[in-house]
Amino acid sequence: MRLKLTISYDGTHYAGWQIQKNAVTIQQIIEEACQKLFSQEIKVTGASRTDAGVHALGQIATIDVDTSIKAEQLPYALNAHLPNDIVIRSTRVMPANFHPRYQAVSKTYNYRIFNDCFPDPLTKHFMYFYHKKLDVEAMKKAASCFVGEYDFKAFCSTGSSVNSTVREVYHCQVDQDNKTITLRINGNGFLYNMVRIIAGTLIDVGLGKINPNSIASIIRSKDRNQAGPTAPALGLCLEAIQYSKS
Repeated sequence: MRLKLTISYDGTHYAGWQIQKNAVTIQQIIEEACQKLFSQEIKVTGASRTDAGVHALGQIATIDVDTSIKAEQLPYALNAHLPNDIVIRSTRVMPANFHPRYQAVSKTYNYRIFNDCFPDPLTKHFMYFYHKKLDVEAMKKAASCFVGEYDFKAFCSTGSSVNSTVREVYHCQVDQDNKTITLRINGNGFLYNMVRIIAGTLIDVGLGKINPNSIASIIRSKDRNQAGPTAPALGLCLEAIQYSKS
């Protein structure tokens, strides 16, 4: 049977989601846990290839396995074989043709910035510490300009090989809670480093380096050099992946 796993992880000590030859990854650790539990090799198929240092609250993956363990009990069984920075939050039996990546209709990410004079040691692995004062109102204005279907080539790292750089952003919002600034963005898909480049661009807006009214022209330029820097991975979290209810 095909099982859908909802997974949370702290990506600090991993080289991203996807298995690599000479580095430890999330996918590898979960496959090893499955092998221990089921006494057979299990392929884990993920919905999103998060990069090194990126975190997740709601990564989705599937495994195919015949087991007598009930789906609601599987998280407990698998978590017993996982380190405490990777957690299976739920498992659900799915149709045999369900694919976690190709059937996703949207993804939600958040990027968090700790904006203060001094860093917070309790959040250093999960927020990007930025010491210069940021104009959050300008960042909010700029964030709204990303909503819509556009060619986001200017917000894609060079070297990415995709058929199209057109994506649709459904929601993009910046909020502030005391010293924490959070970018939350939802769309039908994201290019390589797209969210981190948007975050870096919004930081430049907050610094006054980029006018919030120029976001549309940066998008139209399709020029990576016109956008801001790529913000560090540690502030990024895959919050959720949405699927059709049908």
